[in-house]
Amino acid sequence: MLAEREYATGSHVREIPLTGRIERQNMAMRSFARVMLAAASGLLLVTPGPAVAAPAGNVSHTRVPTLSAEPDGVRAPFAELADGNTGAVRWSRQPNTRAPMGSITKVMTALVVLEAGDLDRAVTVPRAIIAYDRKYDGSTAGLVPGEVLTARQLLYAMMLPSGCDAAYALAESYGPGQAAFIAEMNATAARLGLANTHFTDPSGLPAPTGYSTYSTPADLVKLGLRAMSQPVFRDIVKTQTYHQPAGPANRDHVWRTTNPLLRDYPGTVGIKTGSTDAAGTCLLFETVRAGQPLIGVVLHSSPTSDAAAEADARHMLDWGFGPILSLIPIP
Repeated sequence: MLAEREYATGSHVREIPLTGRIERQNMAMRSFARVMLAAASGLLLVTPGPAVAAPAGNVSHTRVPTLSAEPDGVRAPFAELADGNTGAVRWSRQPNTRAPMGSITKVMTALVVLEAGDLDRAVTVPRAIIAYDRKYDGSTAGLVPGEVLTARQLLYAMMLPSGCDAAYALAESYGPGQAAFIAEMNATAARLGLANTHFTDPSGLPAPTGYSTYSTPADLVKLGLRAMSQPVFRDIVKTQTYHQPAGPANRDHVWRTTNPLLRDYPGTVGIKTGSTDAAGTCLLFETVRAGQPLIGVVLHSSPTSDAAAEADARHMLDWGFGPILSLIPIP
């Protein structure tokens, strides 16, 4: 195990595991964040927010003091912001109203695959992806029928460029077949207590209609918390660009994230964009400042503008972190 030397008084030297030192640093950062939030609340006038309906599941909903009643400028009709450690709701708008969420659906697809395991499984990209993508005009990762990639590689292909072809290939392999995989998505939703969530497609495409797959802000925040608790998932969704070199059975691929916050909002660690005609532009996101994570979602910020969803997320994060943590420089 990696360790560092810690010198005490006299000549005694003891070895401290490096992982223990990192955990102490993380705890110190979280304590610092709480102190800063408390200081801000004590120095500035605190206006209590409106009552917030609790999402499904056993999640704490202690309201955290904030500097104003709600974030300004949020256009999305459906939204929620919560503490990324406890799930405590900071602010929400129609948190339990069902709405389509487009490719945020792929968070559940990834979770089902991760919980099944076997990420080194070789998956052959099926020919059916051609008709599938053309029928719904879905976003793709540029996969070609017949090429072979591992499930882990296909998770990058699905989560970064929002490849519907990758989602289809994973569902075919892990179902096996679309129907069995979608059934597992819904079973997982029920197990997690997502009572207002339903899936009819592994990509979130309008199959059979634009409103067949749906969720709520409260359910999606809970889903995001569950997914972000998976180390492999966190590693994938914090990645801006992933290069998959050509191999014996696959082409060369470069996949870039569709999440603009990873590039534009320091401290962002994920997680997924979504967009269909019915869903408008959507974004499920998590950002960390001084060890304090905030997780949130916006649905239908605009009929077509990705920038509107990003702006909504920024307004919510700036408000949630307050004037002190929002200004902390991120290395």
